[in-house]
Amino acid sequence: MAGHSKFKNIMHRKGAQDAKRAKIFAKHIRELTVAAKLGLPDPDMNPRLRTAIMAAKSVNMPKDNIDRAIKKGVGGGDDTNFDEVRYEGYGPGGVAIIVETLTDNRNRTASEVRAAFTKYGGNLGETGSVGFMFDQVGLVKFSAAAINADEMFEAALEAGAIDVESLDDMHEVYCNPNELGTVRDALEKKFGSPEDACLDWRPHTTTELEEEKAATLMKLLNALEDNDDVQRLASNFEVSDEIMERLSN
Repeated sequence: MAGHSKFKNIMHRKGAQDAKRAKIFAKHIRELTVAAKLGLPDPDMNPRLRTAIMAAKSVNMPKDNIDRAIKKGVGGGDDTNFDEVRYEGYGPGGVAIIVETLTDNRNRTASEVRAAFTKYGGNLGETGSVGFMFDQVGLVKFSAAAINADEMFEAALEAGAIDVESLDDMHEVYCNPNELGTVRDALEKKFGSPEDACLDWRPHTTTELEEEKAATLMKLLNALEDNDDVQRLASNFEVSDEIMERLSN
């Protein structure tokens, strides 16, 4: 297997480049509004809203934006009804892909997601066609710059985590989904704010790709990420650092 790639992370997200900032914020605003509308406005009593706030803070969304999105959901200022729809399929090289969406038009979203899979050599399957290959987990990420692996491992286990992966630049702490807030809070008290805290899909195994397949997969994932209805992507691909560096140039 190729070197452990920092690009293999299960949730494929673009960085917060300035050009993508508005789109990234829009996705978080949609989740905040829906979470507030479906439950209580108090994040301590609404786990989904609590997670949404954590995720919004991880991309440096201003507090005012977060508060406005929550008020919009609670105060009925948004009459749009969003449905949560998960799509599953295979990408180039047989890579498994999960696409989580919040949509106000199921037909439009299904058509656009299917078109992206088809354009880039993938196949959209039925719900459950690849989901069994993943476990849903809570994920908390910390920069490895100031925290060594042993220290993170001990603190994570004490906080109730189930596993830790320490990469060159990042510690990834995994926990049960319903314990995400508890684990995050315990680690934040010790190490400060994390880089990210979210629900994630962790694959049982990964599929390594050669350069041509990896290039096509990146195009597919980027096309899906650019869709306004797509909230989150998960995949089980693994690509070597050398190939990923060439694709990034």
